[in-house]
Amino acid sequence: MEIEKNYRINSLFEFYQPLLTKKQNDYLELYYGDDYSLGEIAENFNVSRQAVYDNIKRTESILEDYEKKLHLYAEFQARNQQTDEIQQYVRAHYPDDGRLNELVSHLESLEEE
Repeated sequence: MEIEKNYRINSLFEFYQPLLTKKQNDYLELYYGDDYSLGEIAENFNVSRQAVYDNIKRTESILEDYEKKLHLYAEFQARNQQTDEIQQYVRAHYPDDGRLNELVSHLESLEEE
């Protein structure tokens, strides 16, 4: 469960990072990205461990709220799933159609950008 939560927060962070304050960015980057402890972050910013915890929890809530309103992550997942299904279908039914396979590969690369 914890791994799934971390993955989700990191994914939401990728989409909504520009909407966060510098402090929110810094704390989440250190906590989720660099695996710093609350104590290490508190020491780096010269604040209490509780202040770091509160900021991270509040920022997680903000990220979830952005996703509820904007659905960027959910739509990204849906597009990726649809692209995978198209790619599998094309490979299974049209393996020799070079142009079609090229178009599907291009579609997939667009999602990665």
